[in-house]
This record gives sequence, structure tokens and C-alpha cells, in this order.
Amino acid sequence: MFSLLRSATAFLIATASLAQGYSNPGACSGACWAHDPSIIQRTSDNLYFKFNTGSGIEIATASSLSGPWTLTGYALPSGSKIDLAGNTDLWAPDVHKVGDLYYMYYAVSTSGSQTSAIGLATSSTMDVGSWTDLGATGVASSPSKVYNAIDPNLIAVGSSYYLNFGSFWHDIYQVQMSSDAKTPSGTSVNIEYDATGTHPCEGSYMFYYSGYYYLLWSHGICCGYDTTKPATGDEYKIMMCRSTSATGGFVDQSGVACTSSGGTTLLASHGTTYGPGVFTDSSKGLVLYYHYADTDVGLGDGSYLFGWNVLGWSNGWPTV
Repeated sequence: MFSLLRSATAFLIATASLAQGYSNPGACSGACWAHDPSIIQRTSDNLYFKFNTGSGIEIATASSLSGPWTLTGYALPSGSKIDLAGNTDLWAPDVHKVGDLYYMYYAVSTSGSQTSAIGLATSSTMDVGSWTDLGATGVASSPSKVYNAIDPNLIAVGSSYYLNFGSFWHDIYQVQMSSDAKTPSGTSVNIEYDATGTHPCEGSYMFYYSGYYYLLWSHGICCGYDTTKPATGDEYKIMMCRSTSATGGFVDQSGVACTSSGGTTLLASHGTTYGPGVFTDSSKGLVLYYHYADTDVGLGDGSYLFGWNVLGWSNGWPTV
């Protein structure tokens, strides 16, 4: 499955120069604000949908990636039926087509809390007013767990579905889902772990391409750049590992296991892009997308922008 790679909850902050070789983000006009964006094209008419973290999950649409993006409303304007703090401020949407329906996974939590749950809503069109909240999937966490159940990401492997999730604590986990992808059917296993510091890994996204499953995730400090700027290199960046299996054995470009602090940087801060998924565009091919803070615009969460770049490939690894 490779229809959408959510930006490894990717934010990027630009402070360094473009000497690192990264391209500037693609053009964007209209409603270009973004936070943990999920991008998908509707199969019936190729209309682009952009879903954002916050409130009831903001929806914007456009006829092309560059816009103009138009705000249309919220997927779940009344919030989630999950009875946890944060259920009216939903995080990290992840949208895929499963059978004849569009599935939107989302997280309910509060900042710094491990009391979290992953919910699911469905729609036949993705339009505002069409979403039905199914509530909790059964993937949840509490202080007694080793992981934090936020930042969901679904991947189809043949006829099976797996949900990747996690943030800090013990980083990225995976659980097999039921045949309808609505509830867990197995035990959660660790697929990425950074043993250093506060284990600052979250926002994973997995996709299949040319014989490998690629695992992307965000590493570093995500937010609050306008009040406290992280040390250079500690801001959000997108990391990657790959494996011939979707369920484990991920290594970086140096062969270091992803569960042993391995990880190769795909996209980091550069130029005016500070603090960065991927989907297959109907006309452009493989596209990396993310939200980022432009130092010429502002570093606050309310200033984050939608960015995208067509991916290249080098020796079996994606490049920007």
C-alpha cells in the first residue's frame, strides 16, 4: 500500500543554509496552514484533501498540491466520543481508503500525557458532514504501558492491516488490525527505539516501494519554537529505516537496527524551513509532504505551513 505517507508528523525548521542540498518546499496558495497534515486524493475526481491536527480535524481541499487550498470545515466538529481529556482537540489524522470507505484514524490525548487513545471515523466521500465517528479502536495507553498511543498510521500488507503508533516513552510500536482494520487483533511490538535522551521519536509513517517497507518518523522537539528554540539539530527532522518485512527488521543506511537507535536523516532544517509524509500524486509520482515553520513568517504553531517535495531515489533510499 502506498497511497499516503503522512508526514512522519513532520515539521521542519529552517535555520541552516541550503548547502545541505535540500530543495525548497513546493508552492502553496490559499489555506496553507498545516499541523500534522494528512494528504490524500479522492479516487472519484482526484480532488486533494488536507486534514490537520486540532479541534475536530480541519479539512481543506484543492485541485492541485500547490492550491489554492480552500477550508471547508471540520471532520468531527463535536469532537470524539472517546471519554478522555483532549477529545475536542484531536491530533494527527491519518486518512486512507479501505474498501469502499475512507478511514480517518486520530489520537486523543493531552500534551505530555501517556493517557491516550486512537480513534477512527469513516466516510464515503471525505466531505464535511459525511464523517461518522466510531470512537475508540482499542489501541490505547496509560502510565502502566511502555508506549504512548498517539500518531496512528495504517499500512496494508496484502490482505492484512497493521497500525503503527507511538511517541517518546518507548517510541514506535505496531499492532496487527482486524480484517476490517477497525480493532487490534494482535500484540503491540516495538519497531523503532532511540535509547538516547528522552527518546524523542513519534509520528511514524510506513510505505512500500520496490521491494522494501520504508519506516519514516519524526525525531526531536516539535513545538514551541517561538518561545524556546531547540539547540541546532534537536528540532524536528524526518528519519528513516527500511526492511523487506513490514513487521520488523528495520535498519538505516549504515545497517544499524532501528530498534537500537538506528536511523538516517531524510529531511532536516534548511534555508528558511525550520523543524518536516509521502503519498503518490496522480501526476507527480512519489511526494513527500510535511508542515514546517518558515523563519521569515514565524515560529509559532499558528504559523506552520504546508510543504511538499517530489522525492528522488538513490541506491534504494528516498532523497529530497
